[in-house]
Formats: sequence, structure tokens, C-alpha cells
Amino acid sequence: MTDAADILENLGSEAHSSLETLEVFPELESTNTWLLQQESPARGRVRAVVAEHQTAGRGRGDKIWLSPPGAGLCLSLAYTFENLPRHLPSLTLAVGAALVTALEKLGATKLALKWPNDLLANGGKLGGILTELHSNGAGGRAVVVGLGLNVDLPNNMRYTPPTVWTSKITDLAACMAQLPGRAALTAAMITTIVDCIKLFAREGLSPFQSAWQRYDWLKGKRWSVQQPHLRVTGVAEGIDEDGALLLRTKAGLERIISGSVELPSDGAACE
Repeated sequence: MTDAADILENLGSEAHSSLETLEVFPELESTNTWLLQQESPARGRVRAVVAEHQTAGRGRGDKIWLSPPGAGLCLSLAYTFENLPRHLPSLTLAVGAALVTALEKLGATKLALKWPNDLLANGGKLGGILTELHSNGAGGRAVVVGLGLNVDLPNNMRYTPPTVWTSKITDLAACMAQLPGRAALTAAMITTIVDCIKLFAREGLSPFQSAWQRYDWLKGKRWSVQQPHLRVTGVAEGIDEDGALLLRTKAGLERIISGSVELPSDGAACE
């Protein structure tokens, strides 16, 4: 099991000084769920939890996140803001941009971002981000940010039946010449998320927009976004300053603030 002391030794200075607790478990139902059940940290402080295996990992929209024991990285951070930032939902996009930038520096290649919360590599799903408000203390100013990252999956998991947007699941082992040690990788991801949250608290999404544009997988392609009572189809034109997806439809440019991105009904996602 990953040693907490090894993770602490590899943390960046900002993350280390901000850390209130770091817990490492062999197994949890969900790292996000665990933190949501605890008291939120003090303002400006962080609580982190890592699990070698999740029995009920969650993704956006309560989708299931599957990862065999030891094959992926499952971690969550709770952070309490001094004041809740404007357009807090765009924190997910900021974290995504920060993480792919950090992974590229570690040697990962062919990385991309799929709005609003998926990390991709070579067109396959590499990981996902789940951001949730923490209401257990701190006056509603706390969030929990979860990361599920495929590190070294069994071969039979890398290809799955086609979904509405991709037929492939991938991992870091497929896009890096050499995997970093588990403690070093965990520390790098915690450091990146903490640094991102701190910068987001001061400046919002703006510092992360250029990175998002660089890694934007949807841009220039035709997609449909399924919303509760509406399906919108058009060509993706990036994101705006608040993190909304911009979709060029027959009616003009539309801002999409939530929904699931899918292939259009004709199956064509044109360049």
C-alpha cells in the first residue's frame, strides 16, 4: 500500500503547508463520499484521502467509476474557501487543465480534455474529476475534488464496448515511457490540485483557459449535448470565461452549462 510518509515527502511546499490531514486506506467505498461525511477543514486548509481501491467509486451524474485494486489512483481533497468563488462549477475545468499540464510534465503524451470533467489520452478515457460542495461545516464554503486516474490497467479493461463518445479506456502505462512511483505520482496530483484550487480562489478560471484551449478535445467537432429535457447539436467552439461549453448550432452560438456530450444522432463528429 502507498505509504503516507512517502507521499508527504514528495508534496510541494504549498500543498504541504496547507495540509490538515492525509489518510491512506487499502479500501473505501468512495474517497469523495468519505470526505463528505467528515467535518470540512479549516479555511484555507486541505484534507486529503487516498484509497488503493474503491468499492463504489462515483463519477459525474452518479456514474460508476471502476478500477481494480492497485490499477488506478483514487484520491479526493476537501478544501474550505475564505469566500465561495464566483462560478464555482468551473473549478472542475481548472483542475482538469492543471492536471493534464502536470501529467505532460511527468512524460505523458497525447493528452486531451473533454468538457467538462474527463481526462483523455490518445482518444481514450484516462481519468475523471468529480467536484462536489461540502455542506458539513464551514458555512457551505468547502468543496471536495475527486480524481480517478487509470495508471496500469489489466489488458482486458483497456477496450470496452463502444459508448456514445469513445470505445476505449486507457491508462498512464499506455502513454508514458516509464511510470513514476506511486507515492510520487500521488504527491504530484495532490500538489497540482492544491495549487490549482488556491489560484482559482484568487483569479477564477482565467489562468487556466489557455491550457484548456490547448487540450480541448471537443473543439471544432460536431457533438450533441443531452440535457434533462433537451438535446442540442452543433460544432464545439471551446469554452467561455465561466467554463460554459460554446456550441455553434443552427440557431447561433449557445452556452451549455450542463449536460452529457454525445455523438450526434447521425453518428458523425466532423472535424
